[in-house]
Amino acid sequence: MKMDEIRQLSVDDLKLHLEDLLEEMENLRIQHSTHQLDNPMRIRDVRREIAAVRTVLHEYELGIRKQE
Repeated sequence: MKMDEIRQLSVDDLKLHLEDLLEEMENLRIQHSTHQLDNPMRIRDVRREIAAVRTVLHEYELGIRKQE
């Protein structure tokens, strides 16, 4: 998901998306530890998307970004 798409989501949608990403990251780590991971670059992509979602949520908390 691109940053523009993330910025268009509401706070509730961002929180749900963050939960999904954290769950996916946990599954990827388990697959990696058991050597069943097909695409190791997916860990990097998910980690960066988690950071992007947390950044936008933090912007809402600081008042930098207003809910539409």
